[in-house]
Parts: sequence; C-alpha cells; structure tokens
Amino acid sequence: MTSGATIRVLIADDQQMVRQGFTVLLNAHPGIEVIGQAVDGLDAVAQVAELTPDVVLMDIRMPELGGIEATHRITLAHPHIKVLVLTTFDLDEYVYEALRAGASGFLLKDASADQLAEAVRVVAAGDALLAPGITRKLIAEFSRLNGTPRPPLKARVGDLTERETEVLTLIAQGLSNAEIARHLVVAEQTVKTHVGRILVKLGLRDRTQAAVFAYESGLVRPSGY
Repeated sequence: MTSGATIRVLIADDQQMVRQGFTVLLNAHPGIEVIGQAVDGLDAVAQVAELTPDVVLMDIRMPELGGIEATHRITLAHPHIKVLVLTTFDLDEYVYEALRAGASGFLLKDASADQLAEAVRVVAAGDALLAPGITRKLIAEFSRLNGTPRPPLKARVGDLTERETEVLTLIAQGLSNAEIARHLVVAEQTVKTHVGRILVKLGLRDRTQAAVFAYESGLVRPSGY
C-alpha cells in the first residue's frame, strides 16, 4: 500500500445485515472505502478478479463456496490481496485452516468499529493480525487436534541461519518487529531484513504463515502439548 492511499475493501458474508453494517462502519473511517459486497465464496472470488480490492473481509461459513476455499483461490491468484477472516468465536475450528489457506489474520464479528478499521489497516500494510494470546491458543488447539508436525516442513528449517531461526521463533510467539528488535538489541530495520529473508527462503506469503510454519515444523511447540 502506498502511504496515504485509500484502502479498498470487499466484504464477503452471506448475511445482508452484516455486509451492510460493516460497509457503514468502514466507510465512516477516512482512508477506507468499501467497493463491493459478495454474498458467498464464489461471488467473492469473481468480484476480487473484477474489482481487485486491497483487503477482503471474509466470512468462513457461506453457501456455494466456503470462506476457506475462497481465501485459498483468492490468495493463490492474487498474492498481493490480503484476506481478513471474520469469525464468531476466537477459537473457531476453521480459523487455523483459513490462515493456512493464505489469510493474513482474523477478527471477531463483535469487534468495535475502531477495531474493524484498525484491522483493515494492519493487514493492508502487510502485517499479520494475530495477537500473541490468540496465536498461542490457535496453534495449541491445532496441535491438540492434529498431532505431530509434518516432516517435509521440518527439514526446511535448516535453510535458515541461526539468527533467522531466532527471529522466526519470536514471530511465532506473536512479537512485532519492534518487540523483536528490542529483544535482540538490534535495529528494527535489521529485523525487517531478517523477516524478508525468512519469507523468501521458506516460500511464505507473510508473518502469519511464518508463525504457522514455525509450529507445524516443530521449531516451536505450544506449552502443554
């Protein structure tokens, strides 16, 4: 996103009241414009191709095509478009799969207007919207349900340098670049460089996928599992 540019948003939800409510809330914030509303996953995929929004607010449970598959199709075809998943519960069983499908984070549907607008700005800027506590709960729940890491991923950790591995571990713990910089006593720009190299080496889209990778590979294990 170019600094000062308007963030263009597409809302995908099968409930008309939700779509209209979010549209009103987001359009009331400067620098954000809702450019379309999709009634299901197929509609979302089609409208993304036509409108090329910056951010898609994606409901998980929708008819015709669910939010997870729609997210996968959108992020595969349009890697620059960010998807923010909407969910009713902070430990929704489908949230993790949405993150693996390429979503940049998730937001509860009962979030305030300011939280909604800030979430859109965060993912539009290329950051992951995963608070540390939520990240740990999500990954711990995934570990409980799905068991051991996948061996092919585990081998790829060796592609990272010692410092990159350390940075990846901190990302998985939910730390921001600034927090990682303070922890390692280095400049924030240095951390950004490490993060960029990690994403390139592992073939990942963003910090969210990096955090997921760290847990799936076994580099980081949720406490208690």
